[in-house]
Amino acid sequence: MTGETYQASGVQLDAMEDLKDRIKAFASMTHGPEVLSSGGGFAGLFQLSGFREPVLVASADGVGTKLKIAAQLGHFESIGQDLVTLNVNDILTKGAKPLFFLDYVSFSHLDQQRMETLLRGITWGCREVGCALIGGETAQMPGLYAEDDFDLAGFLVGVSEKDGLLQNDAIVPGDILVGIPSSGLHTNGFSLVRRVFNSDSDPSVLFRQYGDLNHTLGEELLTRHRCYYPALSPSLGAMKGLAHITGGGLPGKVPGILPANVAASFRKRSWDIPTIFSLIQQEGNISEDELYRVFNMGLGMVAVCAETQVDTVLKGAPDAVVVGSIMDRPGEEQVIFTT
Repeated sequence: MTGETYQASGVQLDAMEDLKDRIKAFASMTHGPEVLSSGGGFAGLFQLSGFREPVLVASADGVGTKLKIAAQLGHFESIGQDLVTLNVNDILTKGAKPLFFLDYVSFSHLDQQRMETLLRGITWGCREVGCALIGGETAQMPGLYAEDDFDLAGFLVGVSEKDGLLQNDAIVPGDILVGIPSSGLHTNGFSLVRRVFNSDSDPSVLFRQYGDLNHTLGEELLTRHRCYYPALSPSLGAMKGLAHITGGGLPGKVPGILPANVAASFRKRSWDIPTIFSLIQQEGNISEDELYRVFNMGLGMVAVCAETQVDTVLKGAPDAVVVGSIMDRPGEEQVIFTT
Protein backbone atom coordinates (compact mmCIF):
# COMPACT_ATOMS: atom_id res chain seq x y z
CA MET A 1 0.00 0.00 0.00
CA THR A 2 1.41 3.37 -1.02
CA GLY A 3 1.74 5.80 1.88
CA GLU A 4 -0.04 9.14 1.81
CA THR A 5 2.00 12.23 0.88
CA TYR A 6 1.54 15.95 1.45
CA GLN A 7 1.27 16.27 -2.33
CA ALA A 8 -1.74 13.94 -2.31
CA SER A 9 -3.45 16.20 0.23
CA GLY A 10 -3.12 19.13 -2.16
CA VAL A 11 0.00 20.91 -0.91
CA GLN A 12 2.65 21.45 -3.59
CA LEU A 13 5.84 21.49 -1.55
CA ASP A 14 8.32 21.92 -4.42
CA ALA A 15 6.22 24.63 -6.07
CA MET A 16 5.89 26.44 -2.74
CA GLU A 17 9.66 26.38 -2.26
CA ASP A 18 10.11 27.85 -5.74
CA LEU A 19 7.58 30.55 -4.88
CA LYS A 20 9.48 31.45 -1.72
CA ASP A 21 12.65 31.91 -3.76
CA ARG A 22 10.84 34.30 -6.10
CA ILE A 23 9.41 36.20 -3.14
CA LYS A 24 12.95 36.70 -1.80
CA ALA A 25 14.02 38.06 -5.18
CA PHE A 26 11.14 40.54 -5.29
CA ALA A 27 11.68 41.57 -1.67
CA SER A 28 15.40 42.24 -2.22
CA MET A 29 14.42 44.95 -4.72
CA THR A 30 12.97 46.97 -1.82
CA HIS A 31 15.85 46.56 0.65
CA GLY A 32 18.29 49.20 1.82
CA PRO A 33 21.08 48.97 4.40
CA GLU A 34 18.53 49.16 7.24
CA VAL A 35 17.26 45.67 6.37
CA LEU A 36 19.52 43.17 8.10
CA SER A 37 20.11 39.55 7.20
CA SER A 38 17.94 37.41 9.46
CA GLY A 39 19.96 34.24 8.95
CA GLY A 40 16.76 32.33 8.29
CA GLY A 41 13.16 32.65 7.24
CA PHE A 42 11.36 33.00 10.57
CA ALA A 43 11.41 36.80 10.98
CA GLY A 44 12.59 39.98 9.29
CA LEU A 45 15.08 42.40 10.82
CA PHE A 46 15.03 46.18 10.41
CA GLN A 47 17.47 48.60 12.05
CA LEU A 48 15.82 51.85 13.07
CA SER A 49 18.06 54.92 13.21
CA GLY A 50 18.03 58.67 12.70
CA PHE A 51 15.17 59.57 15.06
CA ARG A 52 15.25 61.50 18.35
CA GLU A 53 12.01 60.21 19.90
CA PRO A 54 10.68 57.60 17.47
CA VAL A 55 7.09 56.41 17.74
CA LEU A 56 6.24 53.30 15.74
CA VAL A 57 2.94 53.47 13.86
CA ALA A 58 1.38 50.24 12.59
CA SER A 59 -1.49 49.26 10.32
CA ALA A 60 -3.07 46.01 9.07
CA ASP A 61 -5.66 45.80 6.31
CA GLY A 62 -6.73 43.95 3.19
CA VAL A 63 -8.30 44.81 -0.16
CA GLY A 64 -11.63 43.17 0.65
CA THR A 65 -13.87 41.74 -2.05
CA LYS A 66 -12.07 43.71 -4.73
CA LEU A 67 -10.19 40.40 -4.84
CA LYS A 68 -13.21 38.85 -6.56
CA ILE A 69 -13.06 41.37 -9.39
CA ALA A 70 -9.31 40.87 -9.81
CA ALA A 71 -9.76 37.09 -9.96
CA GLN A 72 -12.55 37.33 -12.53
CA LEU A 73 -10.42 39.58 -14.75
CA GLY A 74 -7.13 37.79 -14.10
CA HIS A 75 -5.33 41.05 -13.18
CA PHE A 76 -3.50 41.19 -9.87
CA GLU A 77 -0.75 43.85 -10.12
CA SER A 78 -3.07 46.66 -9.07
CA ILE A 79 -4.42 44.91 -5.97
CA GLY A 80 -0.84 44.11 -4.93
CA GLN A 81 -0.14 47.82 -5.05
CA ASP A 82 -3.46 48.55 -3.34
CA LEU A 83 -2.50 46.29 -0.45
CA VAL A 84 0.56 48.41 0.29
CA THR A 85 -1.05 51.75 -0.50
CA LEU A 86 -4.08 51.48 1.76
CA ASN A 87 -1.84 50.72 4.73
CA VAL A 88 0.56 53.52 3.80
CA ASN A 89 -2.36 55.95 3.65
CA ASP A 90 -3.55 54.80 7.07
CA ILE A 91 -0.26 55.48 8.85
CA LEU A 92 0.11 58.73 6.92
CA THR A 93 -2.89 60.03 8.89
CA LYS A 94 -0.66 59.95 11.98
CA GLY A 95 2.21 61.69 10.20
CA ALA A 96 4.29 58.52 9.83
CA LYS A 97 6.92 57.46 7.31
CA PRO A 98 6.65 53.83 6.04
CA LEU A 99 9.47 51.55 7.21
CA PHE A 100 8.65 47.95 6.38
CA PHE A 101 5.81 45.82 5.07
CA LEU A 102 4.74 42.19 5.45
CA ASP A 103 2.11 40.37 3.44
CA TYR A 104 -0.11 37.34 4.05
CA VAL A 105 -1.45 35.32 1.09
CA SER A 106 -3.41 32.09 1.47
CA PHE A 107 -5.08 29.86 -1.13
CA SER A 108 -6.11 26.30 -1.90
CA HIS A 109 -4.53 26.02 -5.34
CA LEU A 110 -1.18 27.62 -6.18
CA ASP A 111 -1.37 29.63 -9.40
CA GLN A 112 2.22 30.61 -10.19
CA GLN A 113 1.37 33.39 -12.65
CA ARG A 114 -1.19 34.94 -10.35
CA MET A 115 1.26 34.95 -7.45
CA GLU A 116 4.04 36.42 -9.55
CA THR A 117 1.92 39.35 -10.76
CA LEU A 118 0.56 39.93 -7.27
CA LEU A 119 4.07 40.02 -5.79
CA ARG A 120 5.19 42.37 -8.54
CA GLY A 121 2.41 44.77 -7.54
CA ILE A 122 3.34 44.56 -3.85
CA THR A 123 6.96 45.28 -4.75
CA TRP A 124 6.00 48.29 -6.87
CA GLY A 125 3.83 49.59 -4.03
CA CYS A 126 6.73 49.33 -1.58
CA ARG A 127 9.24 50.95 -3.93
CA GLU A 128 6.87 53.87 -4.57
CA VAL A 129 7.13 54.97 -0.92
CA GLY A 130 10.61 53.71 -0.03
CA CYS A 131 9.26 50.88 2.10
CA ALA A 132 11.03 47.54 2.60
CA LEU A 133 9.25 44.24 2.05
CA ILE A 134 10.92 42.19 4.77
CA GLY A 135 8.70 39.15 5.19
CA GLY A 136 5.26 37.64 5.34
CA GLU A 137 3.48 34.34 4.94
CA THR A 138 2.35 32.37 1.90
CA ALA A 139 0.07 29.51 2.90
CA GLN A 140 -1.49 26.75 0.83
CA MET A 141 -4.58 25.40 2.60
CA PRO A 142 -6.46 22.90 0.42
CA GLY A 143 -10.19 22.80 0.94
CA LEU A 144 -10.46 26.08 2.84
CA TYR A 145 -11.09 28.21 -0.25
CA ALA A 146 -12.87 27.55 -3.54
CA GLU A 147 -10.51 26.64 -6.38
CA ASP A 148 -9.73 30.17 -7.60
CA ASP A 149 -10.33 32.08 -4.37
CA PHE A 150 -7.59 33.36 -2.07
CA ASP A 151 -7.11 35.76 0.82
CA LEU A 152 -4.76 38.69 1.07
CA ALA A 153 -3.72 40.97 3.93
CA GLY A 154 -0.92 43.44 4.58
CA PHE A 155 0.90 44.70 7.65
CA LEU A 156 2.87 47.94 7.71
CA VAL A 157 5.08 49.56 10.33
CA GLY A 158 6.11 53.20 10.05
CA VAL A 159 7.67 55.81 12.29
CA SER A 160 7.19 59.40 13.34
CA GLU A 161 8.96 61.71 15.72
CA LYS A 162 6.81 61.99 18.84
CA ASP A 163 6.43 65.74 18.37
CA GLY A 164 5.53 65.19 14.70
CA LEU A 165 2.48 63.01 15.30
CA LEU A 166 -0.77 64.43 13.97
CA GLN A 167 -3.10 64.98 16.94
CA ASN A 168 -6.66 66.25 16.89
CA ASP A 169 -6.51 68.52 19.94
CA ALA A 170 -5.43 71.54 17.89
CA ILE A 171 -8.48 71.47 15.58
CA VAL A 172 -10.80 74.44 16.22
CA PRO A 173 -13.79 76.12 14.55
CA GLY A 174 -12.66 78.13 11.53
CA ASP A 175 -10.10 75.59 10.37
CA ILE A 176 -10.36 74.56 6.74
CA LEU A 177 -11.15 71.16 5.18
CA VAL A 178 -9.02 70.35 2.14
CA GLY A 179 -10.11 67.37 0.05
CA ILE A 180 -7.67 65.37 -2.03
CA PRO A 181 -9.41 63.51 -4.87
CA SER A 182 -9.68 59.75 -5.00
CA SER A 183 -8.95 57.69 -8.09
CA GLY A 184 -12.36 56.03 -7.86
CA LEU A 185 -13.71 53.35 -5.53
CA HIS A 186 -10.28 52.59 -4.08
CA THR A 187 -10.82 49.36 -2.07
CA ASN A 188 -14.18 49.90 -0.39
CA GLY A 189 -17.81 49.16 -1.19
CA PHE A 190 -17.13 46.24 -3.53
CA SER A 191 -19.66 43.93 -1.87
CA LEU A 192 -22.38 46.43 -2.79
CA VAL A 193 -20.92 47.03 -6.26
CA ARG A 194 -20.83 43.30 -7.02
CA ARG A 195 -24.46 43.03 -5.94
CA VAL A 196 -25.56 46.03 -8.00
CA PHE A 197 -23.96 44.74 -11.22
CA ASN A 198 -24.50 41.02 -10.41
CA SER A 199 -20.89 40.40 -11.44
CA ASP A 200 -20.55 37.16 -9.46
CA SER A 201 -23.25 35.48 -11.56
CA ASP A 202 -22.47 37.31 -14.81
CA PRO A 203 -18.76 38.25 -15.05
CA SER A 204 -19.29 39.42 -18.64
CA VAL A 205 -20.69 42.66 -17.20
CA LEU A 206 -17.11 43.60 -16.27
CA PHE A 207 -16.23 43.85 -19.96
CA ARG A 208 -19.14 46.20 -20.71
CA GLN A 209 -18.75 49.96 -21.17
CA TYR A 210 -21.36 52.05 -19.43
CA GLY A 211 -22.48 55.56 -20.28
CA ASP A 212 -19.79 58.14 -19.62
CA LEU A 213 -17.12 55.66 -18.52
CA ASN A 214 -14.22 55.87 -20.97
CA HIS A 215 -13.34 52.22 -20.42
CA THR A 216 -14.95 48.99 -19.29
CA LEU A 217 -16.55 48.54 -15.91
CA GLY A 218 -13.84 46.04 -14.92
CA GLU A 219 -11.06 48.50 -15.74
CA GLU A 220 -12.79 51.15 -13.64
CA LEU A 221 -13.23 48.83 -10.68
CA LEU A 222 -9.57 47.79 -10.70
CA THR A 223 -8.26 51.36 -10.83
CA ARG A 224 -5.49 51.68 -8.25
CA HIS A 225 -6.16 52.94 -4.76
CA ARG A 226 -4.38 56.29 -4.87
CA CYS A 227 -1.22 56.62 -2.79
CA TYR A 228 -1.16 59.99 -1.00
CA TYR A 229 2.23 59.73 0.67
CA PRO A 230 4.34 61.38 -2.10
CA ALA A 231 2.01 64.40 -2.36
CA LEU A 232 1.13 64.95 1.29
CA SER A 233 4.15 63.90 3.33
CA PRO A 234 6.13 67.14 2.59
CA SER A 235 3.29 69.29 3.98
CA LEU A 236 2.32 67.24 7.05
CA GLY A 237 3.66 70.02 9.28
CA ALA A 238 0.97 72.33 7.92
CA MET A 239 -1.88 69.97 8.89
CA LYS A 240 -3.78 69.51 12.13
CA GLY A 241 -5.52 66.31 11.07
CA LEU A 242 -5.76 63.90 8.15
CA ALA A 243 -8.50 61.36 7.45
CA HIS A 244 -8.23 58.45 5.01
CA ILE A 245 -11.73 58.03 3.57
CA THR A 246 -12.32 54.29 3.36
CA GLY A 247 -15.25 52.12 4.52
CA GLY A 248 -17.87 54.32 6.16
CA GLY A 249 -17.19 57.24 3.83
CA LEU A 250 -16.96 60.83 5.01
CA PRO A 251 -19.57 60.38 7.81
CA GLY A 252 -17.76 57.34 9.15
CA LYS A 253 -14.12 58.37 8.90
CA VAL A 254 -13.87 62.13 9.44
CA PRO A 255 -15.19 62.06 13.05
CA GLY A 256 -12.20 59.91 14.00
CA ILE A 257 -9.88 62.92 13.71
CA LEU A 258 -12.17 65.54 15.29
CA PRO A 259 -12.36 66.73 18.91
CA ALA A 260 -15.76 66.05 20.44
CA ASN A 261 -16.85 69.71 20.45
CA VAL A 262 -16.53 70.42 16.70
CA ALA A 263 -18.08 69.24 13.43
CA ALA A 264 -16.91 69.14 9.82
CA SER A 265 -19.14 71.02 7.38
CA PHE A 266 -18.73 69.91 3.74
CA ARG A 267 -20.01 71.83 0.72
CA LYS A 268 -21.21 69.08 -1.62
CA ARG A 269 -20.68 70.92 -4.89
CA SER A 270 -17.11 71.97 -4.05
CA TRP A 271 -15.48 68.86 -5.53
CA ASP A 272 -16.00 66.65 -8.56
CA ILE A 273 -17.60 63.24 -8.00
CA PRO A 274 -16.32 60.58 -10.43
CA THR A 275 -18.82 59.04 -12.85
CA ILE A 276 -18.62 55.58 -11.27
CA PHE A 277 -20.53 56.73 -8.19
CA SER A 278 -23.53 58.09 -10.12
CA LEU A 279 -23.50 54.93 -12.23
CA ILE A 280 -23.69 52.75 -9.11
CA GLN A 281 -26.51 54.93 -7.76
CA GLN A 282 -28.52 54.64 -10.99
CA GLU A 283 -27.98 50.92 -11.53
CA GLY A 284 -28.74 50.01 -7.92
CA ASN A 285 -31.37 52.65 -7.14
CA ILE A 286 -29.31 53.62 -4.10
CA SER A 287 -30.05 56.64 -1.95
CA GLU A 288 -27.54 59.46 -1.73
CA ASP A 289 -27.24 58.98 2.02
CA GLU A 290 -26.28 55.34 1.48
CA LEU A 291 -23.69 56.29 -1.15
CA TYR A 292 -21.99 58.69 1.26
CA ARG A 293 -21.99 56.06 4.03
CA VAL A 294 -20.36 53.39 1.83
CA PHE A 295 -18.06 55.13 -0.65
CA ASN A 296 -15.43 57.89 -0.60
CA MET A 297 -17.49 59.86 -3.17
CA GLY A 298 -14.41 61.30 -4.83
CA LEU A 299 -12.40 62.32 -1.75
CA GLY A 300 -9.73 59.82 -0.74
CA MET A 301 -8.17 62.03 1.92
CA VAL A 302 -9.38 65.03 3.89
CA ALA A 303 -6.87 67.33 5.58
CA VAL A 304 -7.67 69.84 8.32
CA CYS A 305 -5.49 72.92 8.53
CA ALA A 306 -5.54 76.53 9.64
CA GLU A 307 -6.69 78.95 6.95
CA THR A 308 -3.14 80.37 6.77
CA GLN A 309 -1.77 76.91 5.83
CA VAL A 310 -4.17 76.10 2.99
CA ASP A 311 -1.77 77.21 0.25
CA THR A 312 0.98 75.00 1.67
CA VAL A 313 -1.26 71.92 1.51
CA LEU A 314 -2.47 72.80 -1.99
CA LYS A 315 1.09 73.26 -3.22
CA GLY A 316 1.93 69.63 -2.45
CA ALA A 317 -1.31 68.32 -3.94
CA PRO A 318 -2.28 70.64 -6.82
CA ASP A 319 -5.54 68.76 -7.51
CA ALA A 320 -6.74 69.26 -3.93
CA VAL A 321 -9.62 71.67 -3.25
CA VAL A 322 -11.14 73.42 -0.27
CA VAL A 323 -14.30 71.45 0.53
CA GLY A 324 -15.55 72.98 3.77
CA SER A 325 -14.62 74.09 7.27
CA ILE A 326 -14.70 73.19 10.94
CA MET A 327 -17.57 74.57 13.03
CA ASP A 328 -18.94 74.28 16.55
CA ARG A 329 -20.79 70.99 16.88
CA PRO A 330 -24.52 71.73 16.61
CA GLY A 331 -25.83 68.36 17.81
CA GLU A 332 -25.08 64.68 17.59
CA GLU A 333 -23.73 64.72 14.03
CA GLN A 334 -20.06 65.53 13.43
CA VAL A 335 -20.25 65.54 9.64
CA ILE A 336 -22.65 67.96 8.00
CA PHE A 337 -23.31 68.45 4.29
CA THR A 338 -24.44 71.75 2.81
CA THR A 339 -25.20 72.73 -0.78
